[in-house]
Amino acid sequence: MYPELSHDEILRYSRHLLIPEVGLEGQRKLKAASVLVVGTGGLGSPVAMYLAAAGIGRIGLVDYDVVDWSNLQRQIIHGVSTIDQLKVESARNRMLDINPEIEVDIYNEPLTSENALRIAESYDLIIDGTDNFPTRYLTNDLCVLTGKPNVYGSIFRFDGQVSVFDARRGPCYRCLFPEPPPPGLVPSCAEGGVLGVLPGTIGTLQATEALKLILDIGEPLIGKLMLFNALDMSFDFVKLRKNPNCKVCGTNPEVTELIDYEAFCGVPGHDHDEGSAGEGWDITARELAARLQNGNHIRLVDVREPHELEISRLEGATLIPLGQLAARMSELDSAEDIVLFCKSGVRSTRALELLASAGFRKMKNLKGGINAWAREVDTRLPLY
Repeated sequence: MYPELSHDEILRYSRHLLIPEVGLEGQRKLKAASVLVVGTGGLGSPVAMYLAAAGIGRIGLVDYDVVDWSNLQRQIIHGVSTIDQLKVESARNRMLDINPEIEVDIYNEPLTSENALRIAESYDLIIDGTDNFPTRYLTNDLCVLTGKPNVYGSIFRFDGQVSVFDARRGPCYRCLFPEPPPPGLVPSCAEGGVLGVLPGTIGTLQATEALKLILDIGEPLIGKLMLFNALDMSFDFVKLRKNPNCKVCGTNPEVTELIDYEAFCGVPGHDHDEGSAGEGWDITARELAARLQNGNHIRLVDVREPHELEISRLEGATLIPLGQLAARMSELDSAEDIVLFCKSGVRSTRALELLASAGFRKMKNLKGGINAWAREVDTRLPLY
């Protein structure tokens, strides 16, 4: 039996009730449903707001971050008034303002192999709004092992993807991507950027797929990957097949429990916007400033992209974008003291690893990048 609707709810959802494919029975299904949203950022914002407005009875939010100024260009569930608040609390307050008739559970913690089964246990389906590969593979395996649909979305610059991975009726994420890309090959949105409206487009499509699954209407994106490009406004579809040899949903699965996904992917399972090359290889902004002030000869190498110089720059630095470093390595002298930097230290860490493999030893990574320099040394520079 599905729960009844109050008179106020009937008025609130009247435009749904007028659709034959939804109607009163369908709206009661939505009220009875429970959805877990992993991430309350760019994708999670439209997902959470539209699920709340649609009347999903119980919505869980998993995130551990706080609202930052750089979020506001795309994470529309948050606002200036919630800067420095926990994202899950900011999101819950907005959702309950949209619809106080629903229940919103919050989990202020990263989704991990240790807590995922506990958190996901009482939800009907999971929506993947993550931005890193360890959590993406974890979410997929969690859904396969618990028999729940996984509404997947991803974004980068102008491109987005959407699919529904349900191993009971089709392929899972691992059928499409058996192994994660090598660490550092795919830049994050924090490094490469994203058009602000793109997560709105993709997140809204994810919310649409979730409602279709709950209502059992239409044709969900099971066995199909939707590819969207905002520049030419194109939608393409790729047919996906279940891989009988898939390690998690295949005939003889190797993965029968949640594993260490950070080790599997070789990268942290959280949004880490400050790169560190590790002990002995890092130099802080204050340490670098002191060495420069003392007259030490240091070759500063900026591995960002040329257009980033318009935002901020360090005088005297040599620009060698990370993608060109291998071909331009001869421009550097291994006998010099070199400090590599980028926006936050992530790309410069990869640059340091590349130079180290070529025999360079007298080099450091500016921990936190030029943003750390702007915070700690030269506050005239903007953060971005």
